[in-house]
Amino acid sequence: MIAKSEWRPLPKHLTIAKSRIEGLGLFAVEDLPEGTDLGISHVFDPRFPNSYIRLPLGGFVNHHEIPNAKAIVAQNDPELGDLEHIRLITTKAVRSGEEITVKYIINHLDNPKWEFEYDVSQ
Repeated sequence: MIAKSEWRPLPKHLTIAKSRIEGLGLFAVEDLPEGTDLGISHVFDPRFPNSYIRLPLGGFVNHHEIPNAKAIVAQNDPELGDLEHIRLITTKAVRSGEEITVKYIINHLDNPKWEFEYDVSQ
């Protein structure tokens, strides 16, 4: 039997909607202060292509040259314990209705284990 879980594909303060940048994007549904941890976008797993499993946050976040969030590589999660993953953190206050964006490079293969290498030096 599966234990009761509070997991949701997106945090309650985010939604997916039509983006002016590309297709669909992540949008704040409430004001978010700078430094808000939006959650895990990718989980490391060497069995998958590029060694990462992309979660809804990673699948719908769009690129922008002046982003309002950044991706960080982490080795531990407070709830899940030791787990190599990438999470998104706001770098400035985000207003309700604003799209969450990250500056990233697609198909930049300096890190060959992951085709969507985020620029974590923002």
